[in-house]
Amino acid sequence: MRRAPKFGVFLAAGAAVGILLALILTFAFDGSAFVSPNTGVEYSTGQVFGFLLLVCIPVFLAIAAAVALVFDRRSRRRTHEVVIDHESVHDEHGAD
Repeated sequence: MRRAPKFGVFLAAGAAVGILLALILTFAFDGSAFVSPNTGVEYSTGQVFGFLLLVCIPVFLAIAAAVALVFDRRSRRRTHEVVIDHESVHDEHGAD
C-alpha cells in the first residue's frame, strides 16, 4: 500500500503557474510598446501574452511533472503490504 501523487493535479498546477507567470510578465514588462528588432513588427499585448504562454506553460508542465515523479519515487520507498479480507454480512431475519 502506498500513497502515490495524482499526476493530473500536479500538471494542472504547473499549467496554472505558467499562465500566471505569463500574465505577470506580459504586464510587468510592457514589450508591446516597442517595435521588435528581429521582425520590425509591433506586437499587441495579446500577442505577447500568447507568445509567453507558448513558453511558460510547457516549462512549468515539465517542472510539475518532475516534482510529481520525485514524490512518486519517494512514495515507493515507503511501500508496505496490507492484507484485506472482504466480508459479507447477511441478516437472516430481514430486519432493517
